[in-house]
Amino acid sequence: MQDEHSVSHDRTGRQVDGVLIAALEQSIDAVVIIDGRNEVSFFNAAAERLWGRDRNEVLGQNVRMLVPEAVRPHHDGYVNANRGGASDKLVGTIVEVPIHRPDGTRRVGSLSLSRIRADGEIHYAAFVKDMTDDVRRREDLYLLSLVANETDRAVIITDERQKIVYCNAAFTQLFGYQRDEVMGRMPVALLAGRHSDREVVRQLNRVARNQHGMTLETISYGKDGREIWISVTVNPVFDAGGVFRHAVSVIANVTETRQTQVLQQTVLEAVAKDQTLPEIATLICQQVEAIAPGVMCSVLRVDRDGIIHPLASPSLPEHYSQALEGLIVGPQTGSCGTKASAGDAACSLIVGPQTGSCGTAAWRGEPVVVEDIATDPLWTPYKELALPLGLAACWSTPIKLKDGRVAGTFAFYFREKRGPSAWHERLVEACVHLCALAIERHEEKAHIAQLAYFDTLTGLPNRTRLGGEIDECIARAANENRRMAVLFLDVDHFKDVNDTLGHSAGDALLVEIARRLQKQLRAGDIVSRLGGDEFVIILDDCEATHASAVADRILAALAQPIEIDTMALPVSASIGISLFPEDGGDREALLKHADTAMYEAKNAGRGTHRFFSPEMNRIAQERLLMGAALSESLALGLLELHYQPQVEADSGAIHGVEALARWRHPAFGDVSPARFIAVAEECGLIEAIGEWALREACRQMAEWRRRGLEIPTVSVNLSPLHFRNRRLPELIVEATSNVGLPAGVLTVEITEGIMMDDCPSTAATIEQVAGLGVRLSLDDFGTGYSSLASISTLPIEEIKLDRSFMRDLGTDKNARAVASAVVRIGRSLGLTVVAEGVETEAQRRFLQGLRCHVLQGYLFAPAMRAGELESWLAGRRGNVEHQVA
Repeated sequence: MQDEHSVSHDRTGRQVDGVLIAALEQSIDAVVIIDGRNEVSFFNAAAERLWGRDRNEVLGQNVRMLVPEAVRPHHDGYVNANRGGASDKLVGTIVEVPIHRPDGTRRVGSLSLSRIRADGEIHYAAFVKDMTDDVRRREDLYLLSLVANETDRAVIITDERQKIVYCNAAFTQLFGYQRDEVMGRMPVALLAGRHSDREVVRQLNRVARNQHGMTLETISYGKDGREIWISVTVNPVFDAGGVFRHAVSVIANVTETRQTQVLQQTVLEAVAKDQTLPEIATLICQQVEAIAPGVMCSVLRVDRDGIIHPLASPSLPEHYSQALEGLIVGPQTGSCGTKASAGDAACSLIVGPQTGSCGTAAWRGEPVVVEDIATDPLWTPYKELALPLGLAACWSTPIKLKDGRVAGTFAFYFREKRGPSAWHERLVEACVHLCALAIERHEEKAHIAQLAYFDTLTGLPNRTRLGGEIDECIARAANENRRMAVLFLDVDHFKDVNDTLGHSAGDALLVEIARRLQKQLRAGDIVSRLGGDEFVIILDDCEATHASAVADRILAALAQPIEIDTMALPVSASIGISLFPEDGGDREALLKHADTAMYEAKNAGRGTHRFFSPEMNRIAQERLLMGAALSESLALGLLELHYQPQVEADSGAIHGVEALARWRHPAFGDVSPARFIAVAEECGLIEAIGEWALREACRQMAEWRRRGLEIPTVSVNLSPLHFRNRRLPELIVEATSNVGLPAGVLTVEITEGIMMDDCPSTAATIEQVAGLGVRLSLDDFGTGYSSLASISTLPIEEIKLDRSFMRDLGTDKNARAVASAVVRIGRSLGLTVVAEGVETEAQRRFLQGLRCHVLQGYLFAPAMRAGELESWLAGRRGNVEHQVA
């Protein structure tokens, strides 16, 4: 063998045992033998690989050639200083030696030196293990430790056996262990505990099998047993051959984050379960106080009027929280505001410095930190409330909703002088968001309930809510053997207000009526709006005398004029009263009977009240029967028109006739127009009756004209509903053209309500009707809320002075003044003025003196059937001169 040959011919000429040489040659570590002159006498194959030199270059050479040039001077000096015993100094020690190869690469060896005596001479055998990879890993680990010690994340490094070989300072700080307590132990055994996630633990134990890193979360435990939520990111480290060597774990303390998440989840679950707002606020405070020792929480609500209501403060005395109830948030608010009192609505406008933490936070809309309540000027007026309770500091943050409105405050109180930590700030941020969410949910639910159970216009309970209130009141009265009353109120002539002034004015009137009703009731009484102009009042524990007194107070309160659009409107109402238990034992009966009594109050002249009586049931039943009979009579053609003449005041000539509906029924007999027209309006028949009257009047007028009877015009009354019907012009064209009647012969009487109707189509319909050539007459002028501007702009040709002014012309100067004004207005606008209800010569002469154009009334003739009118006309031709004289 070549190696054996090389050894057997070394320069010293000495023979070494062949077996020993073969063993050294096969060693995996480098073996270098040095003689007493420091010359290399043996250099095995492993040494050739380690130094990158052929043994022929090295054998016989001074060992210094194996030493890097940079350290040769140090090596030579050491040898010279210790000549004869230099090598002896290293015997028995292990040192690291640098190795520089000829190709420029560098290695590191671990050298162990042994002394050998052979043939009387001393030799030294150097056994050198290649430690390059280990040293590099150690250097990398050292560099890594330098970096890891600078981070606030805990870092550990484990070896192939999952034993810790490194931990940084953050690890020891987080878990409370010293380094020597950690080294060589397995992380899972060190940190896992009772509540640790077992699946996470299993994954950590299998880290050597993973080719990629992973991030896991679990509960771990410190040396003192504290539970610590951690997020662990583990990355395996492999050597050049792909063999797993180490695992680097970076550990983050996520306890605060997890606590916040648990808090959020707990509160959101409470919100989802529909817990009340105070319950949710208390839950938030309790959760925070459990994870933030030393903190006392408070949640205050600020309503839309700026008034404070405590929601939760579980760790503060109850009297402290109650002291805040009713405070008004303003520039000079105390702990949380200035106490509200009657007549003190301007409290929030007091000029002065802000005071207190919560009130100031709510007023400014930004967090307010008071680290020392005793000395901070914000608390000067109110510190005596807090200091006796041991409260030393207070930090308050406004709770803002999505629209930017401050709806409350969330506060931390401390028993030490301090401000919030970063953890406190993050916690408060989460809590403020949760409080805002809970308040918004509460307000949304309240809004939905408001829409479902309260009238949107007046804010009063609606029909749905009323049913439950009545049932509860009936149950209480029955259980306690007490009486109760139900008042059914209907506003008189409300339709006139809507028709004349518009729906906005009507709405404003209803709102004021609702306000006045509430002022007349006791705290436990209930007022509800059923819809339209109907209200129901429930009087609990109420006798008949008290119910009557309440009704009188309500009527008196409503009688005071209400200002609407610069107009003072007098208001009256009709009230029906039913009593429990005599008038009914359930909701339906009491409401029905109160409604029946209300109609009796209207029939009694309105503006009054009536108690229900069994007789009223008969009347109500009769009303229902009359409605059915009227509908049947209209279908069978049993209604008829009577015609009342209108004469010219100066000449006595016929101006025209007014067509008036009459109804005679086999069971009810002759029913007055006032009665059956009211029934028609209630039953929805008024439009059908008006259309019938229009067709019948046109037919009769056409017949008279064919027979040569000289009647200039026929007047037909139409309701406001007709003018909201876009087909009215078409109906008029059909009624006139079908019988060949010129449109100019027809006069349509409209009420003052139409003049102020805000329905978009009404004005257009009026113009279209006038465009057909039909004359328009304004009926009952002076009794409503007509606008002279409307009269002057709409195509009105005639106004009618209402009969109500005729009765008092002889005795009432106001009636004479109104009549005079109406005639003057008509004449000044170029309108024909017709006076209705003329019954005496004195009235006729007075109206003639005013130069009123046309007179109508019993002085001349009542309303007559068509044949009777023909006879009357024939009989008066010779008496015209007498009538005018």
